[in-house]
Amino acid sequence: MIVEQRPIPHPGSDELELAAVLHALSDPMRLRIVAALARGGDRTCGSIALPVTKSTCTHHFKVLREAGVIHQRAAGTTRINTLRREDLDTRFPGLLDTVLDAAQRSISV
Repeated sequence: MIVEQRPIPHPGSDELELAAVLHALSDPMRLRIVAALARGGDRTCGSIALPVTKSTCTHHFKVLREAGVIHQRAAGTTRINTLRREDLDTRFPGLLDTVLDAAQRSISV
């Protein structure tokens, strides 16, 4: 039996809202997810070590997806996550790099 998966909804690149993106990037766990995706390309939810429960991790990925920061695609029973860098850089030039640089500096201090 083949189970058809529903498409995962994402905002279009022209629908990205600055307030939603900034909200998504304001949480330390979500910022860690984005930094990992920025360094390592496509990742599954479980491949990024976070000190939170699985349900909390799922919530963080959902917030990032709904804000348009990441793109998720189903692969069997897991989801593959990709940073929407091109869309973010087009819509909000320099924002992602500025936030990631600031986050890295605050960790290094």
